[in-house]
Amino acid sequence: MTLTSILWQIMQTLICLGAAPLVTGFVRFVKARLNGRQGPSPLQPYRDLARLLRKELVLAENASWLFRITPYLIFGFTWMAASLVPSFTTNLVLIPTADMITLVAMLGAARFMIALAGLDVGTSFGGLGASREMMIASLAEPAMLMTVFTLALLTGTTSPARIVDFVLAGGVGLQVSMGLALVAMILVAIAENGRIPIDNPATHLELTMVHEAMVLEYSGRHLALIEAAAMVRLMLYISLISCIFMPWGISQSGKGLEGLVIGLFAYGFKVMTLAALLGLFETVIAKMRVFRYADFLGGALLLSLLATLVLYVSEAV
Repeated sequence: MTLTSILWQIMQTLICLGAAPLVTGFVRFVKARLNGRQGPSPLQPYRDLARLLRKELVLAENASWLFRITPYLIFGFTWMAASLVPSFTTNLVLIPTADMITLVAMLGAARFMIALAGLDVGTSFGGLGASREMMIASLAEPAMLMTVFTLALLTGTTSPARIVDFVLAGGVGLQVSMGLALVAMILVAIAENGRIPIDNPATHLELTMVHEAMVLEYSGRHLALIEAAAMVRLMLYISLISCIFMPWGISQSGKGLEGLVIGLFAYGFKVMTLAALLGLFETVIAKMRVFRYADFLGGALLLSLLATLVLYVSEAV
């Protein structure tokens, strides 16, 4: 543990939190422009969070202590998970504790808590959203774990930083299994963040919403924490995809200040590029019916399984 690794860890933690609303706002801005509208400023999510923090907190009469602490737990789990993913450098103090399986577990814990909060008040919409969220999780988590398993077999580790070092050292090359794992992780990221075609974060239609149905009873700072956690989660998946599958530019230990500056610029470019591609994807595709969620996530699970099989076959040959 060195002073620089602690400093870079603090910087990454602040970047994950500070830049997450900008990424969400940029996706909305791209979608608006592609639809021929001027759209809000990419900075609008910052104003929305500030407005929610100023609003009075309103709680349902039958809300328990679980309903009150859930926003803080969700935000804490998600922010901590995002802090474990190396974004611009692998010289971070939390790298020894960073693990892909730990990330899946922390995100699963946050999802479990929001589902319980949706059921706590006893509204019909909360129960509807919680059941749909668990249905999505039952298919998304196995696909994510199989993707992690494929990466672990290929690189010999489940640590994101070690995977970055392995890829940058030329230990991967052109691998079909990595391509399949990338597509599977993208599908899981879309489902986990409630993006089109799984869910539309811009709508509040009761018959189609998933995530919004569980947070209808929240307001004020509680809703601000939940919205901020959703933005950080999107930032987390974008950082994870860019870290594992596009690690070029990430500063490694011993690269100095110049490598760190290059890593910051490369990270910003990759994040904005992936955010623009997400906005483009959501513009050209329509939301699917609830009964087709299993087909979408089943495809992700099948691709992750196929990635593992291809890896086994290629190594056997």
